Amino acid sequence: MSIGADTASFKLVLLGEGCVGKTSLVLRYAEGKFSDKHVTTLQASFLTKRLNLGGTRVTLNIWDTAGQERFHALGPIYYRDSQGALLVYDVSDESSFHKVCSWVKELRKICGDQVCLCIVGNKIDLAERERRVSPDEVAAFAESVGAAHCLTSAKLNRGVEEAFLGVARRMLERHQQTAAAAPPAADSARTSGIVLDDDPAGSGGGQSKACC
Repeated sequence: MSIGADTASFKLVLLGEGCVGKTSLVLRYAEGKFSDKHVTTLQASFLTKRLNLGGTRVTLNIWDTAGQERFHALGPIYYRDSQGALLVYDVSDESSFHKVCSWVKELRKICGDQVCLCIVGNKIDLAERERRVSPDEVAAFAESVGAAHCLTSAKLNRGVEEAFLGVARRMLERHQQTAAAAPPAADSARTSGIVLDDDPAGSGGGQSKACC
């Protein structure tokens, strides 16, 4: 993660079983695309999305990880140092939600308690009779672990932007709170006896240079 006065960059990872629609969600959000053809993610793929949140230019570095069991051992390589995660399950597959519960424990272990979580129930375009996961059960679990809960359809583009924006806002707010609690950098410089000259000789008579 990197951050400036009006810029920030965060690592966001998507986790979940194979075929729950992680890649479809990422492509719908980052590129506005959707395909009914299933494409298996091998190990992981990476996309970038830039947005403006309250005047702060935010870059989301989004990692879409493979859900197949044979790739699970590689998971920590991709989600280590993440500030946020979307934990995706298929609303028609109860076992995919149970797997999300174990992902929460793994993420807390690797990334710490500060990682921002959103549990995402995908494929709500399916008929009610095909759904196997109770939204109330998921909402209760999400609240118990301090996570948000969203329902989405990558196919119909429902709830997708809200899920990504929600976790992006939480990451930014958490970082701003941490930064506000830290001692000012200028105080640290004075304590160590370093003098910072923001208008050195020959800089153009104090003429400021605009940020790009």
